[in-house]
Amino acid sequence: MCLAVPLKLISVDGRQGVGEFDGVRRSVRLDFVPKAAVGDYVIVHAGFAIETMKPEQAEADRQAFREVTDAL
Repeated sequence: MCLAVPLKLISVDGRQGVGEFDGVRRSVRLDFVPKAAVGDYVIVHAGFAIETMKPEQAEADRQAFREVTDAL
């Protein structure tokens, strides 16, 4: 099963960025979303941002992840 995670970009340096979700930060490659900027939400799979997303959808997805985590 594949899982893509919505992260908010908190820094961008060329094709490398750092994304955050609930205080957890991850390095993210931005090769597939070259126009992504700090503050944008991106879907990340296997360390690569594969798409930008609207903040409303990102928050809905993030809330769904929290609900699953809380249920475990």
